[in-house]
Amino acid sequence: MKQVKSPPKNRSNDRKLPPAVSGAPGEVRVISGKWRGRKLAVLNADGLRPTTDRVKETLFNWLMHNIDGATVLDCFAGSGSLAIEALSRHASKASLIERDSKLARHLEQNLQKLSCDNANVVNQDCLSVLSGTATQQYSIVFIDPPFRKNLAISCCKLLESNQWLTSEALIYLETEKELAITDIPANWRLLKEKIAGQLAYRLYQRG
Repeated sequence: MKQVKSPPKNRSNDRKLPPAVSGAPGEVRVISGKWRGRKLAVLNADGLRPTTDRVKETLFNWLMHNIDGATVLDCFAGSGSLAIEALSRHASKASLIERDSKLARHLEQNLQKLSCDNANVVNQDCLSVLSGTATQQYSIVFIDPPFRKNLAISCCKLLESNQWLTSEALIYLETEKELAITDIPANWRLLKEKIAGQLAYRLYQRG
């Protein structure tokens, strides 16, 4: 079984990006890889909370030995920041699920700006998609839903029960800090866990 190694800490990108301002887009930045330094506009939308540079850097340090060639699923894509970072670091393909049609169109535009031809945007409700039979199995999955809407655990259960995951898939889960993580699939092993302000983020491996 592949194990996630812990590389040395790098705090060069520990700043937080400003949130999107009402009526105007914010920005997310690609940290590393072929699109390193590229900035992409993020629309303002209810519940949209792009992962900060600091958290994103930690996550991709956790994933650095597993991202090259990975098949990626971004379950609540929002800004697309996590999937785009993975693609920049040579994931083989990514599917981004986003129910908001305006955000989905903006994701497609950002992918076009990057000349990205190995990603697709699914403009549907995530839990509805995952309730169906898996069309592909993914080796890395990002779960970063809007807070306090009871989406995270349901998403985890559907990924497992409907066979959306490869045998040793890595699953990133970002939630509000106070959410009780009690019903994660029994065969998911917690590898990493951190608290940052009001959020908790964890990395699991399916076994």
